[in-house]
Amino acid sequence: MRWTLKPEPNSEVVQELARSLSIDKTLATLLAQRNVSTFEEAKKFFRPSLEDLQDPFLMKDMNKAVQRIEKAIEKGESILVYGDYDVDGTTAVSLVSSYLKSFYNRVATYIPDRYEEGYGISYKGIDFASDNDFSLIIALDCGIKAIDKVAYASKKNIDFIICDHHKPGKEIPAATAVLNPKQKDCKYPYDELCGCGVGFKLITALAASRNQTIDDLIPYLDLVATAIAADIVPMTGENRVLAYFGLQVINSNPRNGINAIIHQLNKKVLTITDVVFVIAPRINAAGRMKHGNHAVELLTEENFEAAITIASSIEKYNLDRKETDKKITQEALLQIQENNEEDRFTTVVFHEDWHKGVIGIVASRLTETYYRPTLVFTKSGDTLAASARSVKGFDVYNALEQCSEFIEQFGGHKYAAGLTLLPENYQFFKTKFEEVVTKTINPELRTPEILIDAEIELSEITPKFFRILQQMAPFGPLNMKPVFKTSCVRDNGYGKQVGSDKSHLKLSIIQGSDRKTYNAIGFGLGNKLSHIQNDFDIAFSLDENEWNGVKSIQLVLKDLI
Repeated sequence: MRWTLKPEPNSEVVQELARSLSIDKTLATLLAQRNVSTFEEAKKFFRPSLEDLQDPFLMKDMNKAVQRIEKAIEKGESILVYGDYDVDGTTAVSLVSSYLKSFYNRVATYIPDRYEEGYGISYKGIDFASDNDFSLIIALDCGIKAIDKVAYASKKNIDFIICDHHKPGKEIPAATAVLNPKQKDCKYPYDELCGCGVGFKLITALAASRNQTIDDLIPYLDLVATAIAADIVPMTGENRVLAYFGLQVINSNPRNGINAIIHQLNKKVLTITDVVFVIAPRINAAGRMKHGNHAVELLTEENFEAAITIASSIEKYNLDRKETDKKITQEALLQIQENNEEDRFTTVVFHEDWHKGVIGIVASRLTETYYRPTLVFTKSGDTLAASARSVKGFDVYNALEQCSEFIEQFGGHKYAAGLTLLPENYQFFKTKFEEVVTKTINPELRTPEILIDAEIELSEITPKFFRILQQMAPFGPLNMKPVFKTSCVRDNGYGKQVGSDKSHLKLSIIQGSDRKTYNAIGFGLGNKLSHIQNDFDIAFSLDENEWNGVKSIQLVLKDLI
């Protein structure tokens, strides 16, 4: 691991923040690093308000989208709400469909089958709409590159409203309305919304003509917060406001489906981290192992007992998913070793029997092991399908663009993408991808980085310091939980390896002449027990630990040297 200390922000800004907010220099530094430079900006940061949300009609084509939906309602047309099978797609479909159904009954949902139809809008989905007399499709979290599909639908007299957040191509589909703040000619002030976030802007615009306010839409924010957490979009601007209030809904009055998932847990208050690692994987498991329809059924179910039944089924899918991705990860690691590919700049592996629903998770696990851009392929019909994952700082989407001569279809983000190619092009692609990454990746990016916000003394960790730190949540990209460095600490002599496989490290740390001990846990750092015989440096974040009803501040170690 390489430790990188963030650059010092403007000292005058830090001093003024410390003075006006009556906080210490370290906390003021953390705020300045997050582009908070004035008292007013700090107030908005610490006290998010729904009034800070942008006017939805600033988004290109929003007027057209609202007018087309209102026309459909007025004429009694059937509306199909269509979305991808991942968390962002299924939450978005659940959000828009349940809102429309609150005042209009000719609404149905459609989630494509991951295996038969693949990602995004499908011809099969359009045929389903045509066969069942749907004249309007609202596509969520997909569609920005579906030029041929939208044209095909148009020939069948089906209009499209596209609500997407993925990077547009050179050509935009000829839909009735395209809502995507990443369009070059879209003047919407915030372009980092997830798909469900764009869907929320659509229902906010629809609500305006029904004399509804943002307060009427708060019950939908549990879905938006779940999508924001799962899709790993920046936790800034509108995303932070929506996630903040969405978490409140999750913890106070969640919809039956989310409540049914929480019901299985022994946790009173959920954080964004819990949403990422507990709620999102279960919603995702439906589309990975069975069908995304199950996730929409769960998230729109109005009877709690029925939701409990669906959640139990999804829990089984999630257990199957865990077993499957563990098995495939082991097979992929063996393939890399057998082919002597440990020293490459990329990981590209393939087996025709690997489960398509988990190859994205396997790609993430391989990236953790070898820390390099990774693609995991499996057979999908007549083509090979892959999930791509990248390392921090390297744009895998751009790298794939440079290999497009061997690719049939691809889409995604800087750090995660999906693609298909013909079997005969696999080796050509693998060679080309290795060449592109070797030429373009900064050598530093091949070593995992710990980005450190500030260097502190352990004595600075007071209850007030921790309380203010907690108010910086929800955490996520561009507002990550602060990481600190403390030098020359030592263990009090009782440090030990813990966990069933002794893979974790539990310490009681002291610094200098201060006799106070600080409890620390280092997950996955059990092999560093020998490092604690003498003084050592630690990189860590802070968390609250509860044991037998007693709460205390705990250091969560990222690394020690």
